[in-house]
Amino acid sequence: MTFGGHCVGAFLFLNEEMPPPKRTGFQLDSLPLPRKARHDWALFHEESPKNNYKLFHKPIITLFNYTATFSRHSHLPLTTQYLEGVEVLKSRRYLVPLQSKNHLRTRLAPLVYVQSDCDPPSDRDSYVRELMAYIEVDSYGECLRNRDLPEQLADPASMDADGFYRILAQYKFILAFENAVCDDYITEKFWRPLKLGVVPVYHGSPSIADWLPSNRSAILVSAFSHPRELAGYIRQLDRDDGRYAAYIEWKLRGEISNRRLLAALAERRWGVQDLSQDNHIDAFECMVCTKVWDNIRLQEKQWDLIVIRLYTCDMDAQ
Repeated sequence: MTFGGHCVGAFLFLNEEMPPPKRTGFQLDSLPLPRKARHDWALFHEESPKNNYKLFHKPIITLFNYTATFSRHSHLPLTTQYLEGVEVLKSRRYLVPLQSKNHLRTRLAPLVYVQSDCDPPSDRDSYVRELMAYIEVDSYGECLRNRDLPEQLADPASMDADGFYRILAQYKFILAFENAVCDDYITEKFWRPLKLGVVPVYHGSPSIADWLPSNRSAILVSAFSHPRELAGYIRQLDRDDGRYAAYIEWKLRGEISNRRLLAALAERRWGVQDLSQDNHIDAFECMVCTKVWDNIRLQEKQWDLIVIRLYTCDMDAQ
């Protein structure tokens, strides 16, 4: 295949975020099928299957030689794409002392929920709605809203603003519910409360235990058979400072015991909001270029070896 008069041997397909309802710029009908054997295909897709579910079916995903997705099994895993690094997890910049949180409980619920993408495939809003029948939840955002943010923070673009972080940091627990349930699909919904010193009540990736900073740093919804049971457990922690403190002890000590998480961050060759490093898109493009070039050189060496073997003669025997 040629573009602009040049022979093309590799194609890089990039996911691009777009306004709803079209959440991704990559569509399957843009694939130049059938794929030629000499072509290398590379896929960069940082979203969940919610936005392009056909892409994650085996007949499609196996078309690509190289991938960068949320899965740890990708050639360039994006599992930690929303986590800047170890230091932000250890940081106590936004940490509100437990005594202050107890005092704030006179006007705040124990739980906070912030979501504006309503009714996704994970059905998180239905669960939260049921949970609200058993325990008080302060809900900001468009989904199940019962409290309003200050006007200057009402814009969704303010989700990473310092003022927004300080509001969330006042709570004891944050409902961190992903929009899809997939192994290793972990977004800012999980990392944000950990950075703020709030206990995440998590629903999403079944493999989340592999990415916890410590064995006791989050409450997993999957461990409870019913929202009523989860609400009862949260109420117990809310009343018992010692049991609650066990969930933030890792933060207070600045100790991350999960070797998998530490290794993933140490081995990562790209940065998050770090201008001193390549971003994940640039890193993937460089990785693909390197692998394609290595394959070309390997093929050339194999051909050279064939030629040498075909035309090796014992000149003394002539």
